[in-house]
Amino acid sequence: MSEADWPGPTRAAVFVHGAGGGGWEWGVWARVFAARGFEVIAPDLVAGPQGLAAMTLDDYRAQVRGWMAAVRRDDPAVPVCLVGASLGGLLALACADAAQALVLVNAMPPSGLPDAAPVPDIVPWGRTASLAGTRRALPESDDLAALHAFRRWRDESGLALRQARAGWPLPAPDCPVLVMASSDDTDVPPGTSATLAATLGARLQPLPGGHVAPLLGRQAAQAAGLAVEWLNEAGAVG
Repeated sequence: MSEADWPGPTRAAVFVHGAGGGGWEWGVWARVFAARGFEVIAPDLVAGPQGLAAMTLDDYRAQVRGWMAAVRRDDPAVPVCLVGASLGGLLALACADAAQALVLVNAMPPSGLPDAAPVPDIVPWGRTASLAGTRRALPESDDLAALHAFRRWRDESGLALRQARAGWPLPAPDCPVLVMASSDDTDVPPGTSATLAATLGARLQPLPGGHVAPLLGRQAAQAAGLAVEWLNEAGAVG
């Protein structure tokens, strides 16, 4: 089939990573979704010309909307699922008006996380990363996944994190929503995710492990499969 004959995607998934991470976090999920007939994209959030310290939630939201527009460039009607983790979950929720479904993985809630520790203007997660520290942060991951993550952590905008932790009031989405909550998450406690699911009228899917286990842990493929099963049941994205 030539490129001119390619009909384009029948459904798409746009993955939004969390603070300090990148699209690489979604490697396992991207493969699972692609095998189930999704076109998948997982770009990196990047600093604008104003510099990382000045990046806001609105700046990041604009990038996510740009990714969604790129997916729909050839077919504006293609259904898109937004899949976001942690800060990326909050950004996905902020773009829900343009999505047919949302999957929120240990998402920061619009109500905020007021007990979170203060952060500097630039959080130096990339500059100060160590393999030992990464290994401790990823107890559910194997050594190769930990090494992969250690080499890719990035610094983050303290301003965007402070805004998210203070709360970002957002309208309730009209599309179906799945909230996935890890039982041992200390960054976004499972009770916080359960409250978010109840507030949104969403399905709540409990998962084992810590904050990043659904993406980088040994059960990442199983978590991604549960998300695809729910999407197929919801029928919102083909």
